[in-house]
Amino acid sequence: MMSIFVLEAIRIPRGKGNAKGALHHVKPVDLLKNLFDEMRNRTAIDPSRVDEVILGCVGQLNDQGGNIAHTAALYSDWQTRGSGTTLTSYCTSGITACSMAAAKLLSGQGELYVVGGVESMSRVPILSDNGPLFTDPDVSSKVPFVPNGVIADFIAARQGYSREDLDAYASASHNKAAVATENGYFKRSLVPVRDARGEILLSDDELIRPGSSIQSMAKLSPSFENIGAEGFDDMLCKQFPEVSHIPHHHHAGNSPGMVDGASLALLATREMASNLGIPARAEIIGFSTKRAAAIEGLTGGYAAAEDVLKRTGLNGTDIDLWEFNEGFAATAMNFAQQLHVPPDRYNVNGSGIAMGHAMGATGVNILSMMIDELERRKMRTGLIAISGAAGAGAAMIVRIY
Repeated sequence: MMSIFVLEAIRIPRGKGNAKGALHHVKPVDLLKNLFDEMRNRTAIDPSRVDEVILGCVGQLNDQGGNIAHTAALYSDWQTRGSGTTLTSYCTSGITACSMAAAKLLSGQGELYVVGGVESMSRVPILSDNGPLFTDPDVSSKVPFVPNGVIADFIAARQGYSREDLDAYASASHNKAAVATENGYFKRSLVPVRDARGEILLSDDELIRPGSSIQSMAKLSPSFENIGAEGFDDMLCKQFPEVSHIPHHHHAGNSPGMVDGASLALLATREMASNLGIPARAEIIGFSTKRAAAIEGLTGGYAAAEDVLKRTGLNGTDIDLWEFNEGFAATAMNFAQQLHVPPDRYNVNGSGIAMGHAMGATGVNILSMMIDELERRKMRTGLIAISGAAGAGAAMIVRIY
């Protein structure tokens, strides 16, 4: 089978997704321009050789509307062979963009793709598009749809996770990310965001809270109790009678923060990589998109991870490092439990709870961090996975080349 290589994978640091965040005044096209400029600097690539730019973006309106993949490429003076494509598959959008490009490469439709994503959640808040799944009762009741935070609390109840269990996991995520930042583990792929004068606005992920503990998180109030009381708790308990009551344990500290972020990767065939003279950093050896039942919401990534292992003929013991985006503490804990992931190989530098979840950008965010960490540890094979709303799931396995 044809080989697909990751020649480079980069990201910006994630900024707090509110008006006080370091990146609030930076337009999404400029977040991406920082990366397009850096990609050209690192690879000396001629953009005219790129077949297509494929980016994930969930909130496709206002600053992120009008096909931001195409717009940002043109704005960054990347005159590619083909047009840009912007897609959404909820939180899995970034991995889906990679998978779509990989499929096109495997089928011979192109030789060189830029993939990634962007989400400025301070400028385009979550659910700004007012999609029918979230706003039309006729649609949401028929699906049926349950808000992610309520699903996370349901998973915690079903698996028997206590508030202290969730807070311990979340504290560890923050502290691992703080150590990784201090030791420079993210620097290989991290591109500081600069303003028009070249001054650095943000050089490290802004959301990380060093010194987090169960005690510090105990002060935070549950976030989803009122939403659950709107009938969603009853819906879940009726569907799953083994759960008679849903305690609401997720809060701002053990849930993913809203952030501004962007990421890009350069994918190529073996022949194109050789022609360009750019050494490959990793090979994509498998990818999968799967769906779980919408009412269970945040378990699609589990199914995708299991599927990509099956497709590649690998077992969990063949995976050196795992990263499952921390949508919530319960979903991350449950993923590791379901797939029997060793704790010392799992989310080793923290994940979405500590650094935030810039929805469309997250897939290539964790791809870049996975490749960095495999290289740093002199390990070979890594699996990344994400769960999204309404059962969406995506996963990918990469191998250091």
